[in-house]
Amino acid sequence: MRITRQQLYQIPKSDLHVHLDGSLRIETLIELAQQQMVGLPSYSEEGLRELVFKSQYANLPEYLRGFAYTCAVMQDRESLERIAFELAEDCIAENVRYLEVRFAPQLHAANSKDMGWVLSAVSRGLERAARTANSAPAVVDGTELPFEYGIICCAMRTFGPGMAKYYDRLLEALPSTPSKSVVSYASYELARVITRLRDEEGLPIVGFDIAGAEAGHPAKYHRDAYLHCRRNFVGVTVHAGEAYGPESIYDAIFECGATRIGHGTNLFAADMIQDADITDRPLFCERLSEYIARTRMTLEVCPTSNLQTLPKIRSLAEHPLREMIAHRLSVAICTDNRLVSNTTVTDELFKVVEALKLDVSTLRQLVVAGFKGAFFPQDYRRKRHYVRQVLAHFDRTFATEPPER
Repeated sequence: MRITRQQLYQIPKSDLHVHLDGSLRIETLIELAQQQMVGLPSYSEEGLRELVFKSQYANLPEYLRGFAYTCAVMQDRESLERIAFELAEDCIAENVRYLEVRFAPQLHAANSKDMGWVLSAVSRGLERAARTANSAPAVVDGTELPFEYGIICCAMRTFGPGMAKYYDRLLEALPSTPSKSVVSYASYELARVITRLRDEEGLPIVGFDIAGAEAGHPAKYHRDAYLHCRRNFVGVTVHAGEAYGPESIYDAIFECGATRIGHGTNLFAADMIQDADITDRPLFCERLSEYIARTRMTLEVCPTSNLQTLPKIRSLAEHPLREMIAHRLSVAICTDNRLVSNTTVTDELFKVVEALKLDVSTLRQLVVAGFKGAFFPQDYRRKRHYVRQVLAHFDRTFATEPPER
């Protein structure tokens, strides 16, 4: 049975790994830049697609270039609320029913007190979109699933002068402090702020993450932040194995206690292991992947983004996703950045289905992994019920009997 794009559009989907600052509508970026007098290389969609948001990038720095422009227009309440609302609206339009939006509040705040209004603005935008979507007759009568969402807050693995007002002030206050201590302080402060805002103001913060350059900036610098989050029952994920080897994934799990991994692309890249004490590198990768499989730790895989930032992966047919599936890993297909990668969840699933020749049963596993791996904002019983609804909708779309479990 050939899986069609229309069927992929119809099934309920999730996106566990999507960056707010990488997922603006391009027309909104242009409009806000003009209003705020932010310089862009072009003020037309065609120009920005040619100069900044390309179909293929030479390297990761070129891929990241666009974030300087998007973050520049995301420095006030109204813009943040609008961008969050539009992202949720775009996801709902393609039947993404569960969304975890991630971003770094410290890129939009001047100090720790500002993080409250930053997160509140994003929360208001998401809530407004959800309220509209969930009042639709098809949702009210149960024909369609309600839209659910959460926020994941990212700390940066590293930062420097000029990156954001928050970091500039921190670097001025701690001029002689070792860099690893400064980033540790910043991530721990973020962890404390988000748990307080969740508990005192009821903001839908479901997870904590670290993002940015992996090489030379190990996850262990952020142990205190992750320990605080785990002690306060915040979900924890880590960008790991995207631009560094299996050791980065290992550290994310055992230094930070990650229960999900962002990307994990180099999980099987034994040749990237640098620790001289690991003598049998293929065995290390095999045991690590088996541990991830056995604990049902979800990998947030972003295929198009990986192709654009990792030149060694020349096509989806060569992506380690095939091996991840073969190892029975819990894999959720995600977008990473809808604008920067010019993609949607439907696009990602269609590309994967076509490249790997997936059958309906395997597609079903990928789809449900996103919902099962979610840091769902409601209680576990509600989550189980929601997953059962997802499976029922999926099976009706393909008119198949549920496979044996």
